[in-house]
Amino acid sequence: MLKTNRSRETWMFWILAVLVLGAGLGLRDPWPADEPRFALVAKHMIESGEWLFPHRGAELYSDKPPTFMWLQALAYSLFGNWRVAFLLPSLLAALGTLWCVVDLGKRLWTRRVGLYAGYALLFALQFTYQAKKAQIDPTVMFWITLANYGLIRHFLRGPDWRMWTLAWFAAGVGTITKGVGVLALLMLVPAIFATSRGWAGARVHRRDWRLLLGPLALVVAMSLWLVPMVTVALHHPDPAYRAYLEDILFRQTAGRYTRSWDHPHPPWYFIGVMLAMWLPPLLALPWALPAWKRRLQRRDARYLLPLAWWVLVVLFFSFPHGKRDVYIMPALPMACLALAPLLPGIVRKLWARRLALGFALAFTVAMTGAGLAMLLGHTGFVDKLIGERGLQRDAAPFGWMLLAMGAGGLGSLLWFGLRRPIAVLLSTLTFIWVLYGLVAYPLLNPSSSASGLMAEIDGRLAPDAQLGLVAWKEQILLMSRRPAMTFGFKVPIGEQLRRGVAWQRQAPRQRWLLVQEPAMSKCIDRSKVMLGGRSNRRIWWLVPATAVVPGCVVTDSELQDTDGD
Repeated sequence: MLKTNRSRETWMFWILAVLVLGAGLGLRDPWPADEPRFALVAKHMIESGEWLFPHRGAELYSDKPPTFMWLQALAYSLFGNWRVAFLLPSLLAALGTLWCVVDLGKRLWTRRVGLYAGYALLFALQFTYQAKKAQIDPTVMFWITLANYGLIRHFLRGPDWRMWTLAWFAAGVGTITKGVGVLALLMLVPAIFATSRGWAGARVHRRDWRLLLGPLALVVAMSLWLVPMVTVALHHPDPAYRAYLEDILFRQTAGRYTRSWDHPHPPWYFIGVMLAMWLPPLLALPWALPAWKRRLQRRDARYLLPLAWWVLVVLFFSFPHGKRDVYIMPALPMACLALAPLLPGIVRKLWARRLALGFALAFTVAMTGAGLAMLLGHTGFVDKLIGERGLQRDAAPFGWMLLAMGAGGLGSLLWFGLRRPIAVLLSTLTFIWVLYGLVAYPLLNPSSSASGLMAEIDGRLAPDAQLGLVAWKEQILLMSRRPAMTFGFKVPIGEQLRRGVAWQRQAPRQRWLLVQEPAMSKCIDRSKVMLGGRSNRRIWWLVPATAVVPGCVVTDSELQDTDGD
């Protein structure tokens, strides 16, 4: 009977994880900021057969290595559906990260601790939110966590040379997924410290020749992409390939760290991120901090390794001027792992239970209030949200969805009662995330993905009409219903417009330009253009050849480059 109950608890966790993370798969297209970019690159790989060098439109895309886009393209090759393929790598990476944490908790402590670690990670706001997006960060988090998994098993339950080799290989794959993958190897620092100070259970095994298997595995993993890419780029006749090589190896890695050019934040920025986005697990912090101190004083390396690595990662990303909240997300699994053994005791404390219940009630009240405000339409915030997201037709369903989320929280409270606040909290968050995937995805998709805009544009044009994009964004090209001509992406919008006008002049009766508002030059007669639509807070215009003023010259000084996504 005991074994049956344990098995049921484990299966319940995994069913819940798939439900929370997978709800909505296949119900939406890529949304900005990054999703359309990666999906567009993956789509180009499928259509062109060029997998080694990513392309955004006709240009080489050197901002990120291609590993994540390979996974999306591979998923499309298997399932033949982009709505599934673009999100599938993030879903599988999140489930893989959960498995690493649950299994480590079980091996280092008990099966119950492993499940506590899994629940803490599954319902951490940043983890769930990012796992339901098609960005690179959930995937690189998996590779880093897998590397941590192998290193901790080797250091604390070893020697285990297969785990040691796996860890370095995972760090290498993480590095060619996003350059920070190698940060997993910072786990060596607390491991060496613990061994040198005689902490119980920590062993580094310095004099074994099999240590070399780790660095070798790292090199092999990174070489899977770096060697063929560097070889082809150095021998390619097009200088753009050498520029790609220099940009991705230097500017996008060391250059981005030492001379950040975007997302400026103060050094303490990540403290706020953790206190806000790592809830609800970090609600336990007031009780966890003194408990961690006592266990570290007892020289328990099971706590030192994940805690020290967490601190090292946060410190690493705190030095550069540019910071994003997702930078420290790979530290979240180790934070949950270190917290898990303490949670069985913490959740029995009166104020911890009150905090959990208060957190659930706050979400319930917020969702209910937002839903009522949207249905009644009495606030400027709601009007702004509806206008920006293009929800004029779908405002009522969206309001009802928010009310349903609030009702789910209220139902959880009535079902579980005040004596089971943790169950109330988890079920409330489950309702919210499932409804977000199943209902919000279809409601927001037409405006957020630009699919609605491009469907309307396609319906306005004749079947044989050709479309050119000026000052375009990735979602516009990705969602285009017909082949579209582009005139560069990083090219200044004035030059894009000049090229577009020259292209249109070659077949004026058939060719149209879709122009974003910032590129609407004085050389375009606004009385002869059509409003294409609004999408992602941007205005787009359909420009026929007759709207271009004859003899007028587009100048860069009158135009401003478009903003970010």
